[in-house]
Amino acid sequence: MGDRKVVLFNKWRMASAFAVLLTAASAVIGPHAAAQSCAAVDLVVARGTQEPGYLGNFVGDPLYVALRAALPVSVVAYPVNYPANPTDPSSVGTGSADLVAHVADQAVACPDEEFILVGYSLGAGVVHAALGTGIVAGLPGVVQLPGDLVDRVAVVLLFGDPLRLIGWSVPDQYLDRTADFCAAGDPVCGGGTDPEAHAHYSDFIGAAVGFSAARF
Repeated sequence: MGDRKVVLFNKWRMASAFAVLLTAASAVIGPHAAAQSCAAVDLVVARGTQEPGYLGNFVGDPLYVALRAALPVSVVAYPVNYPANPTDPSSVGTGSADLVAHVADQAVACPDEEFILVGYSLGAGVVHAALGTGIVAGLPGVVQLPGDLVDRVAVVLLFGDPLRLIGWSVPDQYLDRTADFCAAGDPVCGGGTDPEAHAHYSDFIGAAVGFSAARF
């Protein structure tokens, strides 16, 4: 019985790690995102798999509250509109299209606005796709930020990132503004053996706020 549990867990871990790649492979472009009011900072969040909440209960919502309290500038937030379902082949493509459309719209409407891009779990795959990370950039349906918007991205925050487990990081031009958080024991981003660790990313909100605040 013990050996069977290990085999099943290993299969689950591999499935979680590669979910982003598999769903992106047949992704489609989603609807155009609508612009919103201007602020100094726009927090754009791709939530985790079926995560409840406006921006996501585990990461996005508490991060937004903390950033608004910590940053000396105005902050608005936008939830990336995508299925957040690893079994839906449109998930990552739809998410990257919506993220890019939103950033492009806001960049035109608000010339001084900068962006913090946040991805948790499957949402980290959406952010990777939008940034053009490794193999994800070449998969069908993925939409990548155009070059003229690269400098508008001030911070990238990744939590429980499945691509980290298989050795991928963000493209070089984003490395110095990216923080990639992986909880001890998390099987999705670190190959650990504690599935519950994947839901404990509120513990990293303070570090994420500190990383972001240093850039404003």
